[in-house]
Amino acid sequence: MHQPWASLLVYGIKRIEGRSWPAPIRGRLWIHAASKVPEEATIKAMEDFYKEIYAVNGITEIKFPEHYPVSRLLGCVEVVGCVRCEELASWEAVPEGARLEGQTDFCWLCEEPQKLLVPFEMRGYQGVYNLEKKIYEAAVRGSISMLLPEKASEVEKSSSLTAAIAGARAAATQFNKKDQDLLVNAVQNSNSNSRRSNLANSKPLEEHKKPHFNLYGEPSVSNEADQSNYIKCEESSSHSRTRADMKQLPGAPAKV
Repeated sequence: MHQPWASLLVYGIKRIEGRSWPAPIRGRLWIHAASKVPEEATIKAMEDFYKEIYAVNGITEIKFPEHYPVSRLLGCVEVVGCVRCEELASWEAVPEGARLEGQTDFCWLCEEPQKLLVPFEMRGYQGVYNLEKKIYEAAVRGSISMLLPEKASEVEKSSSLTAAIAGARAAATQFNKKDQDLLVNAVQNSNSNSRRSNLANSKPLEEHKKPHFNLYGEPSVSNEADQSNYIKCEESSSHSRTRADMKQLPGAPAKV
């Protein structure tokens, strides 16, 4: 995953991972930063974008990463669902700021971000694939949960919101062609990896038992017993919903 999007995701700032193809998995997804060094203009465009969309729901203080390392394993998130862009846009149970993140055909819903204390260098691959066991075992010993700033007082929509969205779209277009080619490889890799049954009983990731917030603003604590070392591959559905009846909840989420 290219920077700055990779770090924004494991820091919990980015809650929706946009792709031109549906998520081939549900469950833990480790994030590896690609080797391309991000341009300062790209970093600024994405940070401005997130400042604007969080301000829609009253969050005005966001701590962005100090660095955007490349060719490193950064941390992980939980993929809890996948919906079409138009579905997300009309999903009233999701705060408006999160809905504005959906700028692509498919929106992967991500929760429970955890970053490595010290990102370590490794070779990455295109698409979705399993981590080597030795890399996973080293990674789980150095991960911490991330918490976003608490909700501030309500503010009006910024007049520069449209410009921020346009800037974010422009920043992402440099990778659109490559993204189109990943669908077949991702599905093939995930199907192959799902047959590696010897990984199913590996030691789960150890997390701090701190309450945090999901896409819907609900406090939660992750369930270690249900997690596995590697990516869980399931049939994806762009129409799946992740909470019963999607009850209306006020305010912006702390993270996804």
